[in-house]
Amino acid sequence: MADKLKFALAVLLLAAGLAGYYLLSGQAMIFRVLCVLAGVAACVAVGWFTEPGRRLAAFGSEAVVEAKKVVWPTRKETTQTTLAVFAFVVVMALVLWVVDLAVGKLIAVILGWQQ
Repeated sequence: MADKLKFALAVLLLAAGLAGYYLLSGQAMIFRVLCVLAGVAACVAVGWFTEPGRRLAAFGSEAVVEAKKVVWPTRKETTQTTLAVFAFVVVMALVLWVVDLAVGKLIAVILGWQQ
């Protein structure tokens, strides 16, 4: 039940920050943006101490650990792969162009169109 109350308080703090943005419409934009940021910060601070907030933080730290395990391609591998993709695109464009011309000619012959 305490987590639900904390979550409700976090949502209210976020709503208060957003409401402050509109209530301060006569003020400078920096104050309005700071009001929203303060609401978001207060929401995160309260939400951090709920069970879902702790699970989200654990998930984030595990995601960082997993991202560090990724083996990124070298510059040479990236260049080779990019060139292979470009070559494939050029070849496919030529093949489709030839097929388009052939189908166009075939249709012209079948329908008896003059070119």
